[in-house]
Amino acid sequence: MALVEFGKDKPMDVVLIGRVTLDFNPNEMNRTLDKVKTFSMYLGGSPGNMAVGINKLGKKVGFIGCVSDDQFGDFVLNYFKDRGIDTSQMTRAQHGERMGLTFTEMKSPTESSILMYRDRVADLEIRPEDVSEDYIAKAKILIISGTALSKSPSREACLLAAQYAKKHDTRIIFDLDYRPYSWRAKIDIAVYCSIVASMADVIIGSRDEVNLTEGLAEDAALPADHVLAEKYIAQGTKIVIIKHGKKGSIAYTSDKQVYKVESYHIHLLKSFGGGDAYGSAFVYGLLAGWTVPQALQHGTAHAAMVVASHSCSEAMQTVEQIDAFMKEHASEKVISELEWEAAL
Repeated sequence: MALVEFGKDKPMDVVLIGRVTLDFNPNEMNRTLDKVKTFSMYLGGSPGNMAVGINKLGKKVGFIGCVSDDQFGDFVLNYFKDRGIDTSQMTRAQHGERMGLTFTEMKSPTESSILMYRDRVADLEIRPEDVSEDYIAKAKILIISGTALSKSPSREACLLAAQYAKKHDTRIIFDLDYRPYSWRAKIDIAVYCSIVASMADVIIGSRDEVNLTEGLAEDAALPADHVLAEKYIAQGTKIVIIKHGKKGSIAYTSDKQVYKVESYHIHLLKSFGGGDAYGSAFVYGLLAGWTVPQALQHGTAHAAMVVASHSCSEAMQTVEQIDAFMKEHASEKVISELEWEAAL
């Protein structure tokens, strides 16, 4: 029996709610942003990238979100439609809100940063009345992004979507996705992210993001990863994945298994975008009924392929491409079992 089971009669595989933006990645590499002259534009935002990634892997995907009522909003809607991602639940901003913009800086293969423009962005204007109970009931999985909880009315829309998902046996995956520019105060993160975490079947986030969700003070003695995982599992969560940057990530499951996930050795082009690729392939593996280690391995393989590419959304791979990459790197062991209380 699979650790996470899905309603077989549901026609939609995955519905995502939250942030879709535009990425501007520099064409001139290995320099600071102030010295870049030209950029390539891509669809961006963690939920947007994951929607593209899961769709590229062959699953039926829908998106609940808000875009600007201008040419950039047209770009996003057309990009999704051209790939078969359902946009029937997407709306247009009504008061001049614009698409969020992300300018990425690639100073070296190992040193990247991002500059976000998030003032009055359209993606935070999705409203509770725009969330269809019937639409979520038809999905096997609802993916909620933490950034979408940072402001109203998007916050209430996500909480309502989560309630609908629980009511109709739609699995909830919570990607903590913390972006500091959107939140009023850290206490708000602890309030709203903890609500969704308590309802989630799968939680994915960095250790820093988990600390914020738990309201843990930076100068306090922090509990071990497994202690936090135990808390979520006691609430009903099936899988908790805690990321530790270059050290890798650690996955805890409700059947008391622990897996360490490391990275494949590749020629790195940038240090961002891997998380969205990781998440999309991991979700695909869960839907396919794979074991947790199999899904994790496909996730870290997909991440390696995307961080070796110029874009995030355009670099998403097919199942066959990921399988070929894993075959090529078969000598590398990236998944290992750990004891429950082990630390990275």
